[in-house]
Amino acid sequence: MGMPLTMAKAGEINTIKKVGGKEETRRFLENLGFVAGSQVAIVSKISGSMIVDVKGSRVAVNKEMANKIMV
Repeated sequence: MGMPLTMAKAGEINTIKKVGGKEETRRFLENLGFVAGSQVAIVSKISGSMIVDVKGSRVAVNKEMANKIMV
């Protein structure tokens, strides 16, 4: 069933399979563009947090959030 976004390599384009977590967390991530079927690429990883490109926008997410995004 895929892997958490934290396991993906920088520069790799992945498709989001599922967004987990509590409803408020899922809604927060979906509002940022993290929805199933969207393309996501890791731009860089910095001490646990990561900058990702989703729907043409760069977004910073912490490790806890990234672990809830399955690719």
